[in-house]
Amino acid sequence: MQKFIPLLQWLPKYRKENLSKDLIAGLTVGIILIPQGMAYAMIAGLPPVYGLYAALMPVLGYLFLGTSRQVSVGPVAMDSLLVAAGLGTLALTGVENYITMAVFLAFMVGSIQFLLGVFKMGFLVNFLSKPVISGFTSAAALVIIFSQLKHLLGTETEKSNHFHQLVINAISKIPEANIYDITIGVLGIIIIMVIKKISKRIPSILIVVVLGILAVYLFSLENFGVHIVGKIPTGLPSFAIPEINLNNALQIWPIALTLALVGYLETISIGKALEDKSGEETIQPNQELIALGVSNMLGSLFQSYSSTGSFSRSAINGEAGAKTNLSALFSVIMVIGTLLFLTPVFYYLPKAALASIIMVSVLGLIDLTYAKRLWNKRKDEFSILLITFLITLFVGIPQGILIGVLSSLLLMVYRTSKPHFAVLGKIKDSDYYKNVDRFTNDIDVRDDLLIIRFDSQLYFGNTSYFKEQLFNEIDKKASKLKGVILNAEAINYIDSSAAHMLTKVIREIHQKNIQFYIAGAIGPTRDIIFSSGIIGELHREFLFVRTKDAVDFFDDPTSLTSMQGKIAYQNRLKV
Repeated sequence: MQKFIPLLQWLPKYRKENLSKDLIAGLTVGIILIPQGMAYAMIAGLPPVYGLYAALMPVLGYLFLGTSRQVSVGPVAMDSLLVAAGLGTLALTGVENYITMAVFLAFMVGSIQFLLGVFKMGFLVNFLSKPVISGFTSAAALVIIFSQLKHLLGTETEKSNHFHQLVINAISKIPEANIYDITIGVLGIIIIMVIKKISKRIPSILIVVVLGILAVYLFSLENFGVHIVGKIPTGLPSFAIPEINLNNALQIWPIALTLALVGYLETISIGKALEDKSGEETIQPNQELIALGVSNMLGSLFQSYSSTGSFSRSAINGEAGAKTNLSALFSVIMVIGTLLFLTPVFYYLPKAALASIIMVSVLGLIDLTYAKRLWNKRKDEFSILLITFLITLFVGIPQGILIGVLSSLLLMVYRTSKPHFAVLGKIKDSDYYKNVDRFTNDIDVRDDLLIIRFDSQLYFGNTSYFKEQLFNEIDKKASKLKGVILNAEAINYIDSSAAHMLTKVIREIHQKNIQFYIAGAIGPTRDIIFSSGIIGELHREFLFVRTKDAVDFFDDPTSLTSMQGKIAYQNRLKV
């Protein structure tokens, strides 16, 4: 049971001295989670109370099944925006239908995550490269910020997930703006940012919430057109099985898959970062998928929308001294207390205050430093970031992620189709063989011997490039060339197309009365050399452990020792 329920691993070993730390951390996170949850529900297009629902059962699910000790699960800005983006494309009428679909979406996200975890498919998230994630999150942050302008201006604007449309809509509503809403929102932003600079330990979000409520209540700002949260249902969410509809599932599966992968990536990224700080490594990627999947499915049974690990709350949880997942229990207790007793307090909470919380919270997702570093050092990867950023910003969030991933894969294919091809030479007074272009003045280059290194696997996508580069170098040596040595240290795989090409290349080289040698091939590559038939053209005696051995054999065929030959010929096949 401990394997499937990580709580059973650490709870019996729980130290009493950690209780006070987990209690303080849990209450600190709970103080932030309550207003944040309501704010993020607004991003998702849901009533604020659904943000509190998302802070209950999903958090408890992760408490039992999660492997990170400090990750704080619940509603987050990114997933909330993805929910709005996905459901916004559907022809949904009425708030109830929208809520029903959001809950069903959470169930689908959880199901996908659970299945990915069961089948150990956590590696899929590796296809979301850092430039794609950075471009996507930066664009999403801008969309989130500008989507809140309607609350900051105190006006009603058309919903959109396109940045340019949000800007146009906001500008068109400036004449109708409410000065009181603007004042509350701007002051909220200033207060949070100033307090954060003074000390991150001060609950700036809570201060803005309290001041906003007091301002509306004491000065009756509701009478001046200030938009408030209004009545929030008191009580805990009721149990209800999500309405499973095949047509709805077919409509929203792309956004569900996106949410499942993005949510998993967020949680893993946060967990790894916190592990680096604490020095304690506990995260198990596939178990994290199962934990998130169960959390989202369980949450959907109690009217929760999609949730995952939160960057800001997890950082606060760690800084507040949380030692175990037990801190999440105290956060949940705070949310329960709020739902049972404190919802009337939030009646006067201005939406502009929530908008200011959202804007400042997601501002940190815009990573200009990383983009600048890519521009200076890796312009090809910067182009991936920029493409993802622009598509997400002006076309759509799912499209941005999809095109970003495809662009990354195309870049990877392009790089592997034309990998580094180096001509090697012996460094003077040593046994080292290095790139002649890097050690021009310190290297011995022979006219009768060509030594090359191919820094990639050999597969159908780069066979033509390999052959072209090899024969170009052979032609440069002309008639003086007597031997070619392929340093295969960097070749970790040879597919069937490449094996066929290499066999033909060796044959053509032999027909030119030039001997071909392979040196440095690792075990799996040697297995392929034998199993694919390459050895039939190469012959065993021309396979070597080191480049130096091949050169010595070229100069003196009697120099190879029996042990060198034994190691060089070692493979899984009996020949």
